[in-house]
Amino acid sequence: MSITIAREQSISVEEFRAVLHRSTLAERRPVDDLERVQAMLDGSDLIITARDETGLLVGIARSVTDFAYCCYLSDLAVDTACQAAGIGQGLIRETQKYIGAATLYLVSAPGAVTYYEHIGMERVPACFRFKGA
Repeated sequence: MSITIAREQSISVEEFRAVLHRSTLAERRPVDDLERVQAMLDGSDLIITARDETGLLVGIARSVTDFAYCCYLSDLAVDTACQAAGIGQGLIRETQKYIGAATLYLVSAPGAVTYYEHIGMERVPACFRFKGA
């Protein structure tokens, strides 16, 4: 399978929702609220995609960043049929290329904690939140 990883200025809500479903990330995202999903895409500062040879979106790294100090990688999703092929790491590497010296942060899905440790990310013990609606 040939995969192309690249920055894209925008993607459609339908493509985004589909890859979220195929990655299981949809379980933790408001995928049935199309207006909110569109706002998520519109508010992104950096979208890195992984597409197969047919153009199908098989992975995405969607980030909010100032490109100077910090970058929050809010969605890292890879189609379950394509996992364990290095696509997630490729999406992260491409994200890092665009953010330069900024620190990359993400909140792991419960089942992916060991993955991030395995690829060398540092676990940060102090994280806090106010949960939204």
